[in-house]
Amino acid sequence: MSGQADPEFGGGPAAPVLAVALGSRCPRCGKGKLFQGFLTLAPRCAECGLDFSKVDTGDGPAVFVIMIVGFLIVGAALITEVIYEPPYWVHAVLWLPLTLILCLGFLRPFKAALVALQYKHKAAQGTVAD
Repeated sequence: MSGQADPEFGGGPAAPVLAVALGSRCPRCGKGKLFQGFLTLAPRCAECGLDFSKVDTGDGPAVFVIMIVGFLIVGAALITEVIYEPPYWVHAVLWLPLTLILCLGFLRPFKAALVALQYKHKAAQGTVAD
């Protein structure tokens, strides 16, 4: 691309959402880095110049991660309790670190996926689809 920023976020050809989510790449070209920190979006794509300033995922990634990780951890804890009946400290040693690891591990890909979906569908705050 020319390195120029889009006047609006979205609408052009989009990279596959799963590839963007797993690689934390630009939703348009699929090459440039999406994040400059752990969860901080870069100002723009270094490859194609797509401006990320219009992106707002809000609390969406956190909600999805909480629901999925909560389901996995509670299910695993219940199964462990029924089968092995360990003391409570074993549950704390197993599930608290695993919860933290899974939440931190899932946040970045889920945020990247929501950015990619926002780009693909030209979603913007305060607009109605035609």
